Order: sequence, then structure tokens, then C-alpha cells
Amino acid sequence: MTSTARMHRTDLFRKAWRGAHLWTVILSVLLPAGLPVGAQTQGTLPDSLLSLFQEGVEAQKAGHLEEAERAFRQVLAGGGKVAFVYNNLGIVYQSRREHEKAVTQFREAIHLQPDYGAPRILLGASLLALGRTGEAAQQLERAVKLQPREPLAREQLARAYERGENFRGVVEQYRALLELQPNNPEYLYQLGGAYLKLAAWCHRQMAAQNPNSARVLQSLAESYRQQGHPDLAAQVLRRAAKADPTMPEVHYALALIYLEKNKPDEARQELEKELAIVPSSVAAQALLRKLKAGP
Repeated sequence: MTSTARMHRTDLFRKAWRGAHLWTVILSVLLPAGLPVGAQTQGTLPDSLLSLFQEGVEAQKAGHLEEAERAFRQVLAGGGKVAFVYNNLGIVYQSRREHEKAVTQFREAIHLQPDYGAPRILLGASLLALGRTGEAAQQLERAVKLQPREPLAREQLARAYERGENFRGVVEQYRALLELQPNNPEYLYQLGGAYLKLAAWCHRQMAAQNPNSARVLQSLAESYRQQGHPDLAAQVLRRAAKADPTMPEVHYALALIYLEKNKPDEARQELEKELAIVPSSVAAQALLRKLKAGP
């Protein structure tokens, strides 16, 4: 298997993990022991409706979604119009990928109890599934404010930000998640990916604004060098130095290329130019001392 194929397979696995993780957390957090979320919810049910609601919860946990839907609808028809009933009915529809129906139920739960975080998280997930990224982000931002230590809220908000190409927001959410769970390897992986996407986005923005700027040329040169084209990289770096003679790192990068090509004199000249721009550059100072000391 090629490295590209392995990366693709790993990416598919992680996406599947995130989807499965969402439903597992929903059922474990929102349906503990057959009861609603307790202190986080408002409203009560009479004993007859509470028993029917619990039957619906048990059916839902067992995957008997039609039975669960029937029970929750009977609770609502019997006068049990409280937020957690609408929330659980929304979960039934969401589990069946009937997201428009799910959105209606979650909105009703939020209308009845605006400070109830769970339906906002789930509403955000269904809005994302419907391609309504902006609305999803708004709901998930509110969910994070209500439950800042709930990982699922931040995970879904990161997904919404990524869909909207708000990569700075994605970074912020995974940094917050790592503060909650410092040793979570998935969050570390996602944060690294978010930084890469943010860097790529920044480069696209710079290139769109000024494709001949020194920074864009520097980035292009680094790409050439990584691809094994040092001569092309050196040409582009010289263009970058001409575009902005005061920009640091360009002459140092040229020096490294000249050293790779066994041209110590040219490397020494570039290091001297670098130190004229940044006299405090420790890396340039050390490399120049090494060159002057000889082999």
C-alpha cells in the first residue's frame, strides 16, 4: 500500500470514528439509565407519562426507533410537552438521518428551555448534515457557552468551523479540547491537521492578494526545496530577496542550499547578508562560525 493510500485509509477511519463517537456520546450522555438529563433539564412528567417516556428511551437505546418514536409522540400527545421529550424525539429522527424533522424537534426543545445545551449540540449536527454551516456554527457556539467543558460541543463546533474554512476557529477548539484532555491522541492529531490547514489558507490568502510578495515567494521556494529542486528554490529565494531586501530568513535559506551544493563561499556571503538584517540570529551566527572554522 502506498503512503498516499495509507493516509487516505487513515483519514476515512478517523472520519468514521468521529461519526460513531457522536452517536455513542449522545446515547450515553443524554440517556443515562433511561432518564433525561436531570439537573440540566426543566419540566416534569406525571408518573404515567414518565413510565411511557422511559419505555421510549429503552427502545431508543436498543435501536428500536419506530417504537421509541411512537412512545415519545404519545407522551407529547398526552400533554408531556417538555424540552427533554422533544430532544429525545429529535434524536430518533437524527439517528434515521431525517434531519429536517430532527431540526424541528430540537428547536422546540430549545424554545422551551433556552439554557438546555444538549439540543443545541444536536441541532448543530443536523444543520451540518443539511449543509447549513452558518446556522450550525451559531447554535454550536451557544452550546459551547452553555457547556464549555463538554467535548462533544467543541468537536461539533470545530467541524462547523472547518466546513466554513474558519481554520483559526478550528485551532481554538482543539486547543481547548486538549486543555480538557491533554493526553487525547485524537485531539492532538486534529490540532496538527488544523494548523496545517490554517497555514495553507494563509498562503492562499497571501497569494491572492500579492502573488509576487516576498513571503509568497519564500513559501514557494520552501516547497521546491522539499520536492528536491534546490536550483528552482534558489532562484525563487533570490526573487524574494529582491522583492523585500529587509526580510529575514531568505538569505539563511539560500546559505543552506549553497552548503548542500558544496558552495561554502556563496553560503558565507548569504549568511553575512542575513546577519546584516538580523544581527541576533543565533542560527546564522553558529553556521557562519562553523564555515569560518573550516572542515
